[in-house]
Amino acid sequence: MIKNLGKYERPVRLGVTVATSLIPLAVVGGLLYAAFFVKASGAVSAIKPPAIERRDTFLGATLPAEGIIWAAGSNGKVVRSDDHGAHWQVQPVPVGENLQGIAAWDASQAVAVGGAGVVIRTVDGGKQWQEIAVPKSEVANKLLTVRAYANGVAWAVGELGAVLGTTDYGQTWQRAVPEKDQAWNDISFFGARGILVGEFGQVMQTEDAGKSWRPAKSGTESSLMSVYLRDASNAVAVGLSGVILVSNDGGAQWRVAPRQTMEHLNNVIWDGARWVAVGDKGLIVTGDAQALAWSAARVSEGNLGWNTQILRAGANSGHYILAGASLARLDGGKFTAFGRAAD
Repeated sequence: MIKNLGKYERPVRLGVTVATSLIPLAVVGGLLYAAFFVKASGAVSAIKPPAIERRDTFLGATLPAEGIIWAAGSNGKVVRSDDHGAHWQVQPVPVGENLQGIAAWDASQAVAVGGAGVVIRTVDGGKQWQEIAVPKSEVANKLLTVRAYANGVAWAVGELGAVLGTTDYGQTWQRAVPEKDQAWNDISFFGARGILVGEFGQVMQTEDAGKSWRPAKSGTESSLMSVYLRDASNAVAVGLSGVILVSNDGGAQWRVAPRQTMEHLNNVIWDGARWVAVGDKGLIVTGDAQALAWSAARVSEGNLGWNTQILRAGANSGHYILAGASLARLDGGKFTAFGRAAD
Protein backbone atom coordinates (compact mmCIF):
# COMPACT_ATOMS: atom_id res chain seq x y z
CA MET A 1 0.00 0.00 0.00
CA ILE A 2 2.78 2.33 0.83
CA LYS A 3 4.51 1.58 -2.49
CA ASN A 4 1.36 2.47 -4.41
CA LEU A 5 1.51 6.02 -3.12
CA GLY A 6 4.59 6.63 -5.20
CA LYS A 7 2.73 6.80 -8.47
CA TYR A 8 0.72 9.80 -7.16
CA GLU A 9 3.70 11.91 -6.02
CA ARG A 10 4.59 13.34 -9.46
CA PRO A 11 1.09 14.43 -10.52
CA VAL A 12 0.42 16.21 -7.20
CA ARG A 13 3.71 18.09 -7.25
CA LEU A 14 3.19 19.03 -10.91
CA GLY A 15 -0.22 20.51 -10.08
CA VAL A 16 1.18 22.61 -7.26
CA THR A 17 3.97 23.86 -9.50
CA VAL A 18 1.58 24.86 -12.31
CA ALA A 19 -0.77 26.62 -9.90
CA THR A 20 2.07 28.52 -8.29
CA SER A 21 3.47 29.63 -11.68
CA LEU A 22 0.08 31.10 -12.63
CA ILE A 23 -0.07 33.48 -9.66
CA PRO A 24 2.21 36.18 -11.18
CA LEU A 25 0.18 36.06 -14.40
CA ALA A 26 -3.03 36.55 -12.47
CA VAL A 27 -1.56 39.51 -10.59
CA VAL A 28 -0.33 41.14 -13.80
CA GLY A 29 -3.67 40.53 -15.47
CA GLY A 30 -5.50 42.11 -12.56
CA LEU A 31 -3.31 45.17 -12.68
CA LEU A 32 -3.84 45.54 -16.43
CA TYR A 33 -7.59 45.23 -15.98
CA ALA A 34 -7.56 47.88 -13.29
CA ALA A 35 -5.43 50.18 -15.42
CA PHE A 36 -7.71 49.99 -18.46
CA PHE A 37 -11.20 49.47 -17.08
CA VAL A 38 -11.37 50.73 -13.51
CA LYS A 39 -11.84 54.53 -13.16
CA ALA A 40 -10.61 56.44 -10.17
CA SER A 41 -13.44 57.55 -7.95
CA GLY A 42 -11.88 60.97 -7.19
CA ALA A 43 -10.04 63.51 -9.40
CA VAL A 44 -6.96 65.44 -8.26
CA SER A 45 -7.85 69.14 -8.11
CA ALA A 46 -5.57 71.60 -9.93
CA ILE A 47 -3.57 74.02 -7.78
CA LYS A 48 -4.81 77.55 -8.41
CA PRO A 49 -1.94 80.02 -8.90
CA PRO A 50 -1.90 83.18 -6.80
CA ALA A 51 -3.42 86.30 -8.34
CA ILE A 52 -0.09 88.15 -8.11
CA GLU A 53 2.92 86.02 -9.00
CA ARG A 54 6.61 86.79 -8.64
CA ARG A 55 7.13 87.04 -12.38
CA ASP A 56 4.41 89.71 -12.78
CA THR A 57 5.20 93.35 -13.39
CA PHE A 58 2.45 95.93 -13.08
CA LEU A 59 3.29 99.12 -14.94
CA GLY A 60 0.15 101.06 -14.06
CA ALA A 61 -2.37 101.32 -11.23
CA THR A 62 -5.45 103.36 -10.36
CA LEU A 63 -7.47 103.98 -7.20
CA PRO A 64 -11.06 104.80 -8.22
CA ALA A 65 -12.63 104.57 -4.76
CA GLU A 66 -11.77 103.90 -1.13
CA GLY A 67 -10.18 100.46 -0.78
CA ILE A 68 -10.23 99.66 -4.52
CA ILE A 69 -6.94 99.09 -6.35
CA TRP A 70 -6.78 98.22 -10.04
CA ALA A 71 -3.44 97.33 -11.65
CA ALA A 72 -2.40 96.35 -15.18
CA GLY A 73 0.85 95.00 -16.57
CA SER A 74 2.74 92.27 -18.35
CA ASN A 75 1.02 89.93 -20.82
CA GLY A 76 -2.29 91.76 -20.55
CA LYS A 77 -2.76 90.96 -16.88
CA VAL A 78 -5.28 93.00 -14.91
CA VAL A 79 -5.88 92.49 -11.19
CA ARG A 80 -8.23 94.16 -8.74
CA SER A 81 -8.59 94.38 -4.98
CA ASP A 82 -11.66 95.70 -3.17
CA ASP A 83 -10.15 95.53 0.32
CA HIS A 84 -7.03 97.72 0.24
CA GLY A 85 -4.92 94.92 -1.27
CA ALA A 86 -5.68 92.14 1.23
CA HIS A 87 -7.16 89.95 -1.53
CA TRP A 88 -6.84 90.10 -5.32
CA GLN A 89 -8.71 88.76 -8.33
CA VAL A 90 -7.38 88.29 -11.86
CA GLN A 91 -9.83 89.74 -14.37
CA PRO A 92 -10.57 88.28 -17.84
CA VAL A 93 -8.90 90.39 -20.54
CA PRO A 94 -9.22 89.82 -24.33
CA VAL A 95 -5.59 90.80 -25.16
CA GLY A 96 -2.10 89.50 -24.44
CA GLU A 97 -0.14 92.70 -25.05
CA ASN A 98 1.74 94.30 -22.17
CA LEU A 99 -0.49 96.94 -20.61
CA GLN A 100 1.39 100.15 -19.83
CA GLY A 101 -1.29 102.10 -18.01
CA ILE A 102 -4.75 101.94 -16.47
CA ALA A 103 -7.18 104.66 -15.36
CA ALA A 104 -10.70 104.63 -13.92
CA TRP A 105 -13.59 107.05 -13.70
CA ASP A 106 -15.24 105.14 -10.87
CA ALA A 107 -15.47 101.64 -9.38
CA SER A 108 -17.24 100.34 -12.51
CA GLN A 109 -15.71 102.13 -15.50
CA ALA A 110 -12.03 101.91 -16.40
CA VAL A 111 -9.69 101.84 -19.39
CA ALA A 112 -6.23 100.33 -19.96
CA VAL A 113 -3.73 100.84 -22.79
CA GLY A 114 -0.60 99.12 -24.01
CA GLY A 115 1.48 97.60 -26.77
CA ALA A 116 0.37 97.65 -30.42
CA GLY A 117 -2.07 100.46 -29.64
CA VAL A 118 -4.25 98.21 -27.51
CA VAL A 119 -7.12 99.91 -25.67
CA ILE A 120 -9.52 97.94 -23.47
CA ARG A 121 -12.42 99.18 -21.35
CA THR A 122 -14.87 97.86 -18.76
CA VAL A 123 -18.19 99.21 -17.55
CA ASP A 124 -18.94 96.52 -14.94
CA GLY A 125 -15.99 96.68 -12.59
CA GLY A 126 -13.84 94.39 -14.72
CA LYS A 127 -16.12 91.37 -14.95
CA GLN A 128 -15.80 91.89 -18.70
CA TRP A 129 -13.21 93.86 -20.66
CA GLN A 130 -13.73 94.82 -24.30
CA GLU A 131 -11.07 95.75 -26.83
CA ILE A 132 -11.73 99.13 -28.46
CA ALA A 133 -10.68 100.18 -31.97
CA VAL A 134 -8.61 103.39 -31.97
CA PRO A 135 -6.73 105.43 -34.61
CA LYS A 136 -3.38 103.81 -35.38
CA SER A 137 -0.17 104.58 -37.23
CA GLU A 138 1.30 102.33 -39.89
CA VAL A 139 4.67 102.45 -38.10
CA ALA A 140 4.43 102.22 -34.29
CA ASN A 141 1.50 102.31 -31.91
CA LYS A 142 2.48 101.51 -28.32
CA LEU A 143 0.42 103.57 -25.91
CA LEU A 144 2.38 104.46 -22.78
CA THR A 145 0.00 106.30 -20.48
CA VAL A 146 -3.72 106.90 -19.96
CA ARG A 147 -5.35 109.48 -17.66
CA ALA A 148 -9.07 109.71 -16.83
CA TYR A 149 -10.96 112.87 -15.91
CA ALA A 150 -14.53 113.87 -15.07
CA ASN A 151 -17.53 113.31 -17.36
CA GLY A 152 -16.05 110.42 -19.33
CA VAL A 153 -12.95 112.29 -20.56
CA ALA A 154 -9.65 110.44 -20.90
CA TRP A 155 -6.37 110.92 -22.72
CA ALA A 156 -3.86 108.31 -23.91
CA VAL A 157 -0.40 109.06 -25.30
CA GLY A 158 2.39 107.03 -26.84
CA GLU A 159 4.69 106.32 -29.74
CA LEU A 160 4.89 108.32 -32.97
CA GLY A 161 3.26 111.35 -31.40
CA ALA A 162 0.08 109.52 -30.42
CA VAL A 163 -2.34 111.71 -28.47
CA LEU A 164 -5.79 110.14 -28.31
CA GLY A 165 -8.82 111.56 -26.54
CA THR A 166 -12.25 110.25 -25.54
CA THR A 167 -15.32 111.96 -24.10
CA ASP A 168 -17.59 108.91 -23.75
CA TYR A 169 -15.81 106.78 -21.15
CA GLY A 170 -13.46 105.19 -23.65
CA GLN A 171 -16.00 103.93 -26.18
CA THR A 172 -14.62 106.05 -29.04
CA TRP A 173 -11.27 107.79 -29.48
CA GLN A 174 -9.96 110.55 -31.74
CA ARG A 175 -6.43 111.63 -32.59
CA ALA A 176 -5.73 115.13 -31.22
CA VAL A 177 -2.38 115.99 -32.89
CA PRO A 178 -0.67 114.83 -36.11
CA GLU A 179 1.75 111.90 -36.11
CA LYS A 180 5.31 112.79 -35.19
CA ASP A 181 8.57 110.82 -35.09
CA GLN A 182 8.76 111.12 -31.31
CA ALA A 183 6.93 109.60 -28.34
CA TRP A 184 4.75 111.43 -25.87
CA ASN A 185 5.21 109.84 -22.45
CA ASP A 186 2.62 111.56 -20.25
CA ILE A 187 -0.22 114.06 -20.15
CA SER A 188 -1.87 116.01 -17.34
CA PHE A 189 -4.94 118.26 -17.20
CA PHE A 190 -6.43 120.72 -14.75
CA GLY A 191 -9.71 121.94 -16.16
CA ALA A 192 -9.19 123.06 -19.75
CA ARG A 193 -5.43 123.48 -19.32
CA GLY A 194 -3.22 120.52 -20.22
CA ILE A 195 0.47 119.66 -20.65
CA LEU A 196 2.15 116.99 -22.80
CA VAL A 197 5.73 115.80 -22.18
CA GLY A 198 7.88 113.42 -24.18
CA GLU A 199 11.20 112.48 -25.70
CA PHE A 200 14.10 114.93 -26.02
CA GLY A 201 12.57 117.42 -23.59
CA GLN A 202 9.55 118.11 -25.79
CA VAL A 203 6.61 119.90 -24.13
CA MET A 204 3.25 121.06 -25.50
CA GLN A 205 0.40 122.84 -23.76
CA THR A 206 -3.29 123.55 -24.35
CA GLU A 207 -5.74 126.02 -22.83
CA ASP A 208 -8.87 124.80 -24.61
CA ALA A 209 -9.22 121.21 -23.34
CA GLY A 210 -7.02 119.76 -26.05
CA LYS A 211 -8.64 121.31 -29.11
CA SER A 212 -5.35 123.02 -29.98
CA TRP A 213 -1.79 122.54 -28.76
CA ARG A 214 1.31 124.70 -28.92
CA PRO A 215 4.94 123.86 -28.10
CA ALA A 216 6.79 125.21 -25.08
CA LYS A 217 10.52 125.35 -24.35
CA SER A 218 11.49 123.04 -21.51
CA GLY A 219 15.14 124.04 -21.15
CA THR A 220 16.34 120.43 -21.31
CA GLU A 221 17.04 117.80 -23.93
CA SER A 222 16.48 114.91 -21.51
CA SER A 223 13.41 112.85 -22.24
CA LEU A 224 10.56 113.74 -19.91
CA MET A 225 8.66 110.75 -18.54
CA SER A 226 5.93 112.31 -16.40
CA VAL A 227 4.11 115.56 -15.68
CA TYR A 228 1.56 116.66 -13.10
CA LEU A 229 -0.50 119.85 -13.25
CA ARG A 230 -1.49 120.66 -9.65
CA ASP A 231 -3.68 123.63 -10.55
CA ALA A 232 -3.99 126.04 -13.46
CA SER A 233 -0.50 127.42 -12.79
CA ASN A 234 1.80 124.98 -10.98
CA ALA A 235 3.27 121.91 -12.63
CA VAL A 236 6.26 119.61 -12.24
CA ALA A 237 7.80 117.31 -14.86
CA VAL A 238 10.47 114.65 -14.32
CA GLY A 239 12.55 112.50 -16.62
CA LEU A 240 15.74 110.67 -17.48
CA SER A 241 18.94 111.18 -15.48
CA GLY A 242 16.98 112.69 -12.60
CA VAL A 243 15.83 115.84 -14.38
CA ILE A 244 13.16 117.90 -12.58
CA LEU A 245 11.36 120.82 -14.25
CA VAL A 246 9.04 123.33 -12.58
CA SER A 247 6.45 125.65 -14.14
CA ASN A 248 4.41 128.37 -12.42
CA ASP A 249 2.42 129.51 -15.47
CA GLY A 250 0.64 126.37 -16.60
CA GLY A 251 3.51 124.97 -18.66
CA ALA A 252 4.44 127.94 -20.84
CA GLN A 253 7.82 128.42 -19.15
CA TRP A 254 9.98 126.01 -17.16
CA ARG A 255 12.94 126.16 -14.82
CA VAL A 256 15.30 123.32 -14.01
CA ALA A 257 15.27 122.32 -10.34
CA PRO A 258 18.43 121.12 -8.55
CA ARG A 259 19.12 117.54 -9.59
CA GLN A 260 18.91 115.06 -6.69
CA THR A 261 19.98 111.90 -8.53
CA MET A 262 21.26 110.65 -11.86
CA GLU A 263 18.78 107.78 -11.82
CA HIS A 264 15.78 108.02 -14.14
CA LEU A 265 12.59 109.44 -12.64
CA ASN A 266 9.47 107.85 -14.13
CA ASN A 267 6.46 109.42 -12.41
CA VAL A 268 5.56 112.50 -10.38
CA ILE A 269 2.44 113.52 -8.43
CA TRP A 270 1.20 116.20 -6.06
CA ASP A 271 -0.01 114.35 -2.95
CA GLY A 272 -1.85 117.27 -1.38
CA ALA A 273 1.10 118.43 0.69
CA ARG A 274 4.25 117.91 -1.39
CA TRP A 275 5.59 116.80 -4.74
CA VAL A 276 6.60 113.12 -4.92
CA ALA A 277 8.50 111.39 -7.75
CA VAL A 278 9.68 107.79 -8.13
CA GLY A 279 12.05 106.06 -10.51
CA ASP A 280 14.83 103.54 -10.85
CA LYS A 281 16.93 101.93 -8.10
CA GLY A 282 14.15 102.44 -5.53
CA LEU A 283 14.55 106.23 -5.59
CA ILE A 284 11.86 108.53 -4.22
CA VAL A 285 12.34 112.28 -4.61
CA THR A 286 10.21 114.82 -2.74
CA GLY A 287 9.75 118.56 -3.10
CA ASP A 288 8.03 121.21 -1.01
CA ALA A 289 4.85 122.98 -2.08
CA GLN A 290 6.79 125.69 -3.96
CA ALA A 291 8.94 123.03 -5.68
CA LEU A 292 12.06 124.83 -4.42
CA ALA A 293 13.53 122.41 -1.88
CA TRP A 294 14.05 118.81 -3.02
CA SER A 295 15.54 115.69 -1.42
CA ALA A 296 16.10 112.08 -2.46
CA ALA A 297 15.89 108.80 -0.54
CA ARG A 298 14.89 105.17 -1.14
CA VAL A 299 11.35 103.89 -0.73
CA SER A 300 12.82 101.43 1.78
CA GLU A 301 16.28 100.48 3.01
CA GLY A 302 18.11 98.38 0.44
CA ASN A 303 15.31 98.66 -2.13
CA LEU A 304 16.75 98.76 -5.66
CA GLY A 305 13.54 98.06 -7.58
CA TRP A 306 12.23 100.35 -10.29
CA ASN A 307 8.89 102.11 -9.97
CA THR A 308 6.77 103.42 -12.84
CA GLN A 309 3.93 104.99 -10.87
CA ILE A 310 3.05 106.31 -7.42
CA LEU A 311 -0.49 107.06 -6.25
CA ARG A 312 -1.64 108.66 -3.04
CA ALA A 313 -3.77 106.19 -1.07
CA GLY A 314 -6.37 107.88 1.10
CA ALA A 315 -6.65 111.44 2.29
CA ASN A 316 -3.34 111.60 4.13
CA SER A 317 0.01 112.15 2.47
CA GLY A 318 2.63 109.52 3.19
CA HIS A 319 0.36 106.61 2.18
CA TYR A 320 0.95 105.42 -1.39
CA ILE A 321 0.50 102.59 -3.89
CA LEU A 322 3.51 101.83 -6.10
CA ALA A 323 3.58 100.08 -9.48
CA GLY A 324 6.62 98.74 -11.31
CA ALA A 325 8.94 95.90 -10.38
CA SER A 326 6.57 95.30 -7.46
CA LEU A 327 2.98 96.22 -6.81
CA ALA A 328 3.33 97.58 -3.31
CA ARG A 329 2.06 99.76 -0.51
CA LEU A 330 4.18 102.47 1.09
CA ASP A 331 2.84 103.62 4.47
CA GLY A 332 4.86 106.18 6.38
CA GLY A 333 8.07 104.78 4.92
CA LYS A 334 7.13 101.11 5.39
CA PHE A 335 7.29 99.23 2.07
CA THR A 336 5.05 96.16 1.68
CA ALA A 337 4.92 94.30 -1.64
CA PHE A 338 1.61 92.70 -2.56
CA GLY A 339 1.84 89.12 -3.78
CA ARG A 340 0.72 85.57 -3.28
CA ALA A 341 -2.46 86.85 -1.68
CA ALA A 342 -5.27 84.32 -1.79
CA ASP A 343 -8.33 85.12 -3.84
